[in-house]
Amino acid sequence: MGEVQKGLLAVIQKLKGSVEQELRIVLLGLDNAGKTTLLKCLASEEVSTITPTQGFNIKSVHSHGFRLTVWDIGGQRAIRPYWKKYLGHTDILIYVIDSADKKRFEETGQELAELIEDESLMGVPLLVFANKQDLASAEPAAEIAEGLNLPTYRDRQWQIQACSALSGEGVQDGMNWICSQITSRKK
Repeated sequence: MGEVQKGLLAVIQKLKGSVEQELRIVLLGLDNAGKTTLLKCLASEEVSTITPTQGFNIKSVHSHGFRLTVWDIGGQRAIRPYWKKYLGHTDILIYVIDSADKKRFEETGQELAELIEDESLMGVPLLVFANKQDLASAEPAAEIAEGLNLPTYRDRQWQIQACSALSGEGVQDGMNWICSQITSRKK
């Protein structure tokens, strides 16, 4: 872990001092966007061998009276209709995009737009991780935000964060944004 707390534990450290509370984070995105790698990065686990998620992975961290539960749900086309079943009581939606897969930007944009319309996500803060920024072919996060029409989302707080789940670069910045959203909502 080193001298700087990383990932999920850092969120909990920043939120300590509250009554036992559960935080439900749903992690979505198309298959091969890097969701599971991101989840393992957040949990400070080895990311060298990852296979496509067939159903879902759940990581739960308990600390300082907080329970942080992250649902990482597979992104294959056959699984996507089931996404909505997991959206109830979501505190934060994290949507992961493969920044280098330009052929699928339209598809991922449609999936995100559909999610945002879901009534169980009304007003839920949205963090978009523009993943795989370590690849030369990656689109800049600002251009992806425009392509996804994020500036038109007026009913919620949103943030796009360039990152590389493999190296961990940018991931903590996204988690810090989540902390600020949660603490501002608690006031």
